Amino acid sequence: MAHRLAISKIEDITHDVRQFTFEKPAGFAFTPGQAAEVGVDRDGWRDAGHPFTFTSLPEWDELQFTIKIYPEHDGLTEQIGTLGVGDSFIVGDPWGTIEYKGRGTFIAAGAGVTPFIAILRMLRDRGELSGHRLIFANKTEADIILRDEFDAMPGLEVVYVLSQQDRGGFEHGRIDKAMLERLIGNTNQHFYVCGPDGMVESINDALKQMGADPDGLVFEE
Repeated sequence: MAHRLAISKIEDITHDVRQFTFEKPAGFAFTPGQAAEVGVDRDGWRDAGHPFTFTSLPEWDELQFTIKIYPEHDGLTEQIGTLGVGDSFIVGDPWGTIEYKGRGTFIAAGAGVTPFIAILRMLRDRGELSGHRLIFANKTEADIILRDEFDAMPGLEVVYVLSQQDRGGFEHGRIDKAMLERLIGNTNQHFYVCGPDGMVESINDALKQMGADPDGLVFEE
C-alpha cells in the first residue's frame, strides 16, 4: 500500500544530505534498518520506486528519511532536492533484510550508513551500545553524515575513514582486508555492511577470509 506523505520538516545534514520528516500514518510499522520504495508526488515521478531507509524509530510519531541529493544525476534525488515543506513523497510498505542480530561492527560507506542510523539510535535508547563499533568511510570530512550524533553515542566506538583526505584523527584510504584486520581483531561477532555493491562484496569477502561466520554477515541481499 502506498502512502502520500507531506513533508513537515527539512534539515540540511551535510552539504549534500538532507533529512526529511513526515507525519506517520496510523498503523504504519517497520523494523530499524528497513527501507521503503519512494516516489515523489509529481507527474512522472510517483512510481519512481527508489529505496530509502527509515532513519526514525518505530515508536516515533514521525517518519524520517536521510537522503543524499545528486542534482547532477537528473533522477529522483535531483527531484527530491527541489522539494519544500508541504510537498509530498509517495512511500510504499517497509521491506529489507538489514536488521539487528546482535553485538558487532557496522561498516558503511557514504549514504550506506542510513540503514544503521535507526539501529544505532535504538541501541542508544536501550543503553546497549557498549561493545559496538562503526567504521564509516567517506571521501572527505565534510561528507560525514550525522558525525556529531555518532560521536555523542555513549559506548559506541567510531572510526572514520577518508579516501580523499589524509589528516590526523582519521583513517586514510579505503576499507580493505589489511585495515579490517588492524581495526577489528576478533571476528567472533556480527558484521553489518552497507554501501556500493562492489564495496559490500569486497568487505564481505575479506571478512570471510579473516574467519568471520558467513551467517553473521548482515547486508542487503
